[in-house]
Amino acid sequence: MRYPRTVLLAVLAALAVLLTSCGSGQSGGENPVESSGVLRVGTEGVYAPFSYHDPATGQLTGYDVDVARAVGEKLGANVEFVETPWDSMFAALEANRFDVVANQVTITPERQEKYDLSEPYSIGEGVVVTRAGDNSITSLADIRGKRAAQNTTSNWAQVARDNGAQIESVEGLTQAMALLSQGRVDVVVNDSLSIYAYLAETNDTAVKIAATTGEKSEQGFAARKNSGLLEDLDAAIEELRADGTLAEISQKYLKANASGGADAPAAQPRSAWQLVLDNLWPLAKAALTATIPLTIISFVIGLVIALGVALARLSSNLVLSNVARFYISVIRGTPLLVQLFIVFFALPEFGVRIDPFPAAVIAFSLNVGGYAAEIIRSAIQSIPKGQWEAAETIGLNYAGTLRRIILPQATRVAVPPLSNTLISLVKDTSLASTILVTELLRQAQIIAAPTFEFFALYGTAAVYYWVICLVLSFGQARFEHRLERYVAR
Repeated sequence: MRYPRTVLLAVLAALAVLLTSCGSGQSGGENPVESSGVLRVGTEGVYAPFSYHDPATGQLTGYDVDVARAVGEKLGANVEFVETPWDSMFAALEANRFDVVANQVTITPERQEKYDLSEPYSIGEGVVVTRAGDNSITSLADIRGKRAAQNTTSNWAQVARDNGAQIESVEGLTQAMALLSQGRVDVVVNDSLSIYAYLAETNDTAVKIAATTGEKSEQGFAARKNSGLLEDLDAAIEELRADGTLAEISQKYLKANASGGADAPAAQPRSAWQLVLDNLWPLAKAALTATIPLTIISFVIGLVIALGVALARLSSNLVLSNVARFYISVIRGTPLLVQLFIVFFALPEFGVRIDPFPAAVIAFSLNVGGYAAEIIRSAIQSIPKGQWEAAETIGLNYAGTLRRIILPQATRVAVPPLSNTLISLVKDTSLASTILVTELLRQAQIIAAPTFEFFALYGTAAVYYWVICLVLSFGQARFEHRLERYVAR
């Protein structure tokens, strides 16, 4: 069989446009804030009380957030926050997704070599937290051989690692403390300010501070090396320290909470059930505006790519066939998360800067294209060759045969496995949270972070995913029934 090269070239050209038309280049200049009038700040948004969403208003707030806003005011710049998971924070900074990180970045010699680190705006000390009934740890040396829940890229993880602890990776302090309370790990090493704030907010009597690390902990802003921002950041922090603003913000989020003051978040507790009811719409909105559109757009584009790749795979042209084989091999042989990171974090190093949602669409579409191509190829090959020959005898050309005879029957064969791919894609969209897309799972994390109600919020998110998949399964059954008329009898 011969396949028209125009179809294949058109698909390849469309793919090239998709990859290159979504924006490019990193911003330059000595001081990007002066030129733009905007200070872009990277922060987690799930790290109470430093960076989280107020349960009552849903607005981003916290100690680091307020300090960043105050610094922006001193610089005469508008502050824009970009919420990013901690493990991706510095990769996003290097990719010029924002100008500075404000997320309790501990100042260390290693980080100072690679980044511009400002003067500290908060100072604490390292502590070792254990379960209340565990008396086996009284010093940092006692954590050797123990399991420690830590952010693997944080300095506290390195402290635990250097003292012989076995590191269990978590995304933030809230998850670490949950694992410790549940007995899944033995210790958590972190900054005293974070731990005091956690204890004041949750009144968690299942854990205790068992020892100190003997190290002072200083937190500041982090910017790219030679960013041109360091002098202005330091001056702003010194002004805020001198006029009492830093002390005021600290009193609001740390000292008052630690003393159990009237303005502590725990003063207006909500049950897990009430929390879920209050956030049914925010979770549904995240599903409707991010998860479902991301799934549909990526799947449609992925099918177009898959059809082109399948035809190239079946082509008698060895170059096209081998290119298609290579593409399928790369997509199927690498993790989807790695593909997301390459599109979002690595491409800016080559001058291609793509916004979060389009980056997710590109990565998911390419992934779907690689897997669905083999499904479509096998479906086309399942149609008897006699039908190709019969079509030729009645004067149909290749395109007409494919459109009128082969594809309708192949579609019926391909629908079940393609539906499985679609359902998997719905769940895979949760990975988009790692590249700044606020989809369903990310919204659940945002809500759970200041309340520590992980089971309730994650369980609700799971129900939403399940309902979406049920609807798709129902649609699959109806679509298969409609396609029955195309099956040769």
